[in-house]
Amino acid sequence: MSSILTNNGAMVALQTLNNINKNLGETQSAISTGKAVSTAKDNAAVWSISKTMESDVQGFKAISSSLSIGESSVAVARSAAEGTTDLLKSMKEKIVAAQDGTVDRATLQTDIDALKAQISSVVGSAQFNGVNLVNDSAAVTVDTDADGTADAKGIQVVSSLDRDNTGAVTASRIGVQAVNLKTDTLAGLDVAGGALVLDALDVSTDADAADALSAIEGMITMATEAAASFGSAQGRLSMQNEFVGKLSDSLKSGIGSLVDANMEETSARLQALQVQQQLGVQSLSIANQAPQSILSLFR
Repeated sequence: MSSILTNNGAMVALQTLNNINKNLGETQSAISTGKAVSTAKDNAAVWSISKTMESDVQGFKAISSSLSIGESSVAVARSAAEGTTDLLKSMKEKIVAAQDGTVDRATLQTDIDALKAQISSVVGSAQFNGVNLVNDSAAVTVDTDADGTADAKGIQVVSSLDRDNTGAVTASRIGVQAVNLKTDTLAGLDVAGGALVLDALDVSTDADAADALSAIEGMITMATEAAASFGSAQGRLSMQNEFVGKLSDSLKSGIGSLVDANMEETSARLQALQVQQQLGVQSLSIANQAPQSILSLFR
């Protein structure tokens, strides 16, 4: 039955053309944005997952910066400890020379005092971003052995974000223990309180020279162990920073696989939809002309 009031063919053609135009708009959006899922409307579940992963990527960027700053702080402390070790070795040479009573001990003492001043300068200037791990200025007590208990002065560096199966996020930290290499003025020749008791080193007499030789060994050992400890901590921070970088890359790749558009497939779909659109327009035009044929019945 033909009707001039209801054109079923035109309605079907119009619905078809509307669907084609909708798909064409989505395809063009994918091409312009590069994403198959750019809004929650496109795919709510995938969009939600991708946004959670993107927030983690942003968090890991901040962690990477934190690790870099922490690594630099520890690197400065390591260099200071290594420099102190070298200066203490030079001081030991002077002290060993002073064991011979025929040498000019006054001159040797002057050289030793100069080395003391140099060590004080190295230790005092060994700071990065306001943090000095070798002069007893670290006021924060931190967990340095990862047992959950704060046990020594030092710094804590945020090293990771841990997300459990409920979605709760916690931060993991790496603790780095400070070492006091600041020169001390305590009496006696032992390494007291973890400090270098350099002011007690004196080679003026045979007895003083002998005591100084005994004390310098402990100080060299202390400085060497400090350098090794900082070197180990720096290596750990460096490896963690590298891991965080790789993890961020993996997350970005995962996000891309979820939301990025397949450009080859999208290009082919665009061409197909453009052809369909042209055919849809022609179909609608033909359907709209159908009522005109009814006029022939009244001629």
